[in-house]
Amino acid sequence: MLFAGLNGSLELRQSEGEETRLRGAFPYQRETVLHDGGGRSGQTRREIIASRAFARRVADPDADIHLLAAHDFDRPLASRAAGTLTVTDDDDALRFEARIAPGMARVSWVADALGALRGGLVRGLSPGFRVPDQPGAEDVRSDDRGLLRTVRQADLFEISAVTVPAYEDAQIEA
Repeated sequence: MLFAGLNGSLELRQSEGEETRLRGAFPYQRETVLHDGGGRSGQTRREIIASRAFARRVADPDADIHLLAAHDFDRPLASRAAGTLTVTDDDDALRFEARIAPGMARVSWVADALGALRGGLVRGLSPGFRVPDQPGAEDVRSDDRGLLRTVRQADLFEISAVTVPAYEDAQIEA
């Protein structure tokens, strides 16, 4: 599974004794450098996620998508199947809202994740996805700056709060 983080933000809100709400967005059409060309390959590898690249699974109400801490399926924060994650898609960004019940906020990995968000230690957002093996799902071209992959269609499985996202300008606000 490929992981990439997109420019975005995460908003964390909690009222005393109530659920915690996390909101975030992954703007499309941003370029990042995944590999700077050092080492054996010698080529810089860049990536762009095209508008609505994740639309297929987002539009499928039966496709479960998870919100995770650091791409770890053993540390779930919310999911569509549990009714605690809403994911929407438009031309500008993939957006989500997660609702974490007060009882879940006492679970060790959830408390750790929320504490790291509140403390500003976790500042990135990163979707976990797989590019299907079908024509048009991605375009790879070479130019004077190296390789550029444009992901046009990808199966989104999860969104993660991460310390260091693949996209430098990804931001999280808590």
